[in-house]
Amino acid sequence: MSTAVSLEVGGDGILVATMNLPGRPMNVVGDTLMEGIAAATAKLAEPAVKGMILTSGKADFCAGGDLDRMSKWTTPEEPFEASMAMKKVLRQLELQGKPVVAAINGHVLGGGLEIALACHARIAIDDPKLKLGQPEVKLGLLPGGGGTVRIPRLVGIQTALQICGEGNDIAPAKAREMGLITDVAKDRDELMAKARAWIAANPKAKQPWDQPKFRFPGGDSRSPAVVQMWAIAPSIASQKTWGNYPAVQHIMSSIFEGGLLDFEAACVVESRYFAACVMSQASKNMINTLWYQLNAIKKGASRPQIGPAGVPASKVKKLGILGAGMMGGGIAYVSAKAGIDVVLLDTTQALADKGKAYSQGLLDKAVKKGRSTPEKRDALLAKIQATTSFDDLAGCDLVIEAVFEDRAIKADVTKKAEAVLAADKVFASNTSTLPITGLAKASARPANFIGLHFFSPVDKMPLVEIIVGQQTSDETLAKGFDYVLQIGKTPIVVNDSRGFYTSRVFATYVMEGIAMLKEGVHPRSIEVAGLQAGMPMPPLALQDEVSLSLSMHVADQTKKDLAAEGKSVPEHPGMGVIRQLCEIGRIGKKAGKGFYDYSEDGKSLWPELTKLYPTAAQQPEQRELIDRLMFAQANEAARCYEEKVLRSVADANIGSIFGWGFAPFHGGALQFINAMGAKAFVARARELAAKFGPRFEPAAVVVTMAEAGGSFRDAG
Repeated sequence: MSTAVSLEVGGDGILVATMNLPGRPMNVVGDTLMEGIAAATAKLAEPAVKGMILTSGKADFCAGGDLDRMSKWTTPEEPFEASMAMKKVLRQLELQGKPVVAAINGHVLGGGLEIALACHARIAIDDPKLKLGQPEVKLGLLPGGGGTVRIPRLVGIQTALQICGEGNDIAPAKAREMGLITDVAKDRDELMAKARAWIAANPKAKQPWDQPKFRFPGGDSRSPAVVQMWAIAPSIASQKTWGNYPAVQHIMSSIFEGGLLDFEAACVVESRYFAACVMSQASKNMINTLWYQLNAIKKGASRPQIGPAGVPASKVKKLGILGAGMMGGGIAYVSAKAGIDVVLLDTTQALADKGKAYSQGLLDKAVKKGRSTPEKRDALLAKIQATTSFDDLAGCDLVIEAVFEDRAIKADVTKKAEAVLAADKVFASNTSTLPITGLAKASARPANFIGLHFFSPVDKMPLVEIIVGQQTSDETLAKGFDYVLQIGKTPIVVNDSRGFYTSRVFATYVMEGIAMLKEGVHPRSIEVAGLQAGMPMPPLALQDEVSLSLSMHVADQTKKDLAAEGKSVPEHPGMGVIRQLCEIGRIGKKAGKGFYDYSEDGKSLWPELTKLYPTAAQQPEQRELIDRLMFAQANEAARCYEEKVLRSVADANIGSIFGWGFAPFHGGALQFINAMGAKAFVARARELAAKFGPRFEPAAVVVTMAEAGGSFRDAG
């Protein structure tokens, strides 16, 4: 008798099989769960049983595959055989000759959805927060339990490509509209009642693909309409992925080939592609970082645990924000959305109101698209108080300043806020470049002073970089960490340093691209290299977004600060280009002109750019350009680790992907080095240093790793 699935036959002859995997917070697909489903299938075969309802005893239906198990596979035979074994059980379930209904009470993702697809009907509770989907592609995998075989046969090839290739969550109402589920129910009681009714109405249920006259909805891979779609689909995928995500290619291949084959043969093909995905370096990178390391951070791996019981979790009930510009307005929105009362303060009421209007604009769009209601919009806006009075900060648990990057202005607002703020409350700066320890000198309580570096636009960017100053207490860090989780963001924790981690390493990417331009590399080649490398935006376009004038301001401020300390650093070769463009008024997108020209029709590279920086007759290979862009970032991240700016490998990798978009398929800046191997990284870095300068000399920590055969790893 399986402990993973409990079985109960009611007086109506319907078997209720309840998945409840012992020792796990969620049901996950593995041998134990599949043995339970096999036992349920055997019970279903008994003459007295009329049908089966498969449901869950946990809050969610099933979360997907067991990644702990997958991470131990070392040969392609292991994932292939596991995939085929799962499909054997599911095939027996759907061919038993009796109706089976999946009663979906919570999230059903990945392998969990594949189990539900093997049922003859799927009924879900109609909760917009309930997630259905095949998210495997986001970890470099494809559905290995029949997803690329059943979904095309259920909803059509084009929709299946969207579901499996994009991996997005689908709400029950939308899933029903697509044909992915059969029906919805308002609550658990109705869910079970509808499942029983469906079984009674369909005593001899068969899957569509097991019917004699089955045809793919919209046609199989041979049909003219689908052939036209296949003619362009690979190029669209290539345009989005630049060939960096093998799972996307494998999903397309599995669906295409499965559309030419019978069901059983298509299942074998899918298992082969599943094995190829599991064995790929991209999948190993993404699972390591975007699953294990990300989950460790969300569970508080970077949060201090003080004393025997640790620092108790805290909640911000009232938040003060100084500066109602785009950043301040964005922080106000995400905080109010999390249920926090917000005081949004600026120098004039008009500016404060404008900051609140940012939330109004976002909420109006949500209402227009049917994602919210006027009542919910008004309730959220009521949580934001726009003001000019520092007295309104009384009672705040946390105050965040998001004013202009000027020490004098920041010092002034710090003192004014602290005059009202209770002695044990936290003051944070949203600075992206100025050292927190220096800013804390204006504070009467530097132990309560911390950096909370948000990214723009705040409502979309998932990361907050928490910066710990020299005197920041662990209690303050814990409170800052808890607030970031409270607003639904991902926190990384770094020690104070000029540029911290994200701004410092991000700058190497754009500056390397600009240095190439100065050397005579064609700007189009530079931009394509950035995209080929897997970055979300090419370097010159990204510098325009950030603003050339801001980068020059930061560089000048840094130079001034270092001079005051009796220090200096050589200027990056790309900085001269920024200065030259700023001098002629090309300061970036906000001015309508930078490396690109901007208009209502879009943007295009400034034609005069190649006259200002003539293109060299001999152009470098794209591989060299890609290496320069990636090595510049990874090497600087390694230096941050070496200098103890970074506190963990997980913070480095998650910060690089979520902070500035370091190519996710590499698994982050330090995982890039791990995957390549420290020895190979050092050798290539030295080749680049010999050709382009000492900025490419490998960080000492990587040289040591290369000699010892080590890699970047967090303890535990």
